[in-house]
Amino acid sequence: MTIETILTPAESPAPAQRDLRATACVVFDILRATSTFVTALQNGAQAIIPVSEISEAVALRKKQPAVLLAGERDGVKIRAAQSGGIDFDFGNSPREFTSQKAGGKTIASTTTNGTRALRACAGAKTVLAASFLNLGATAKFLQQKKFAEVLLVCAGTGEGVALEDVLAAGALVEILSRDSDPLTPTLSPLGRGEGAKLSDSTQIAQRTFLSAQSNLSATFSGSQNARRLLAIPELRDDVAFCLQSDIFDLVAEMGTDGAIRRIL
Repeated sequence: MTIETILTPAESPAPAQRDLRATACVVFDILRATSTFVTALQNGAQAIIPVSEISEAVALRKKQPAVLLAGERDGVKIRAAQSGGIDFDFGNSPREFTSQKAGGKTIASTTTNGTRALRACAGAKTVLAASFLNLGATAKFLQQKKFAEVLLVCAGTGEGVALEDVLAAGALVEILSRDSDPLTPTLSPLGRGEGAKLSDSTQIAQRTFLSAQSNLSATFSGSQNARRLLAIPELRDDVAFCLQSDIFDLVAEMGTDGAIRRIL
């Protein structure tokens, strides 16, 4: 297995410009898009449709009135003034997507970075939405399917790196590269597996995770996005929620129709 990593959104056009037909792309937007999508699917959402722009989400609602709308700009739920008169049903907090609200629903979502990163990978053989919440299940899937090429895509913040995305990517690399049984992955310490070939950017992610592993919560909470959320009373609990490890045993895959569904 060869594992490459895109660390910043400045590199995000790269997937669309290369042949990904044999590649599994794994997208991380830990705070918060991919964490939210995984939570919604765990709570019974039928599908999540990631779109890049607010106007795309609104257009979907007009075509399919049953579709619910979710999204944020600058971390805050999209309001009618931003969307031509429609208040979105959800923001981007995973805690909003309860079984009562999301169960059985198709949800169109637009976020600042995460949905764009997912769309950039549309030509890949497989596109997965990953988070700390379902990291072990994602690793197990990648191992079982024996992908020769894996591309980890960190959604980032603005045009820059997001520490929490790099930490999650590094944690996944650590699972995939260790010698222990790949069917029972954990985030506990480490083995130096020889089976994976890691690019320099992938090694950066892995070493970042390993250096933070002993005090992951403090490092995670000190990231730019975490500090911003912690300063908003109604969103501060999202930080601790999104750092939970392997609480969901599911794999979230974006199909050829552009919708993310639970496949396992």
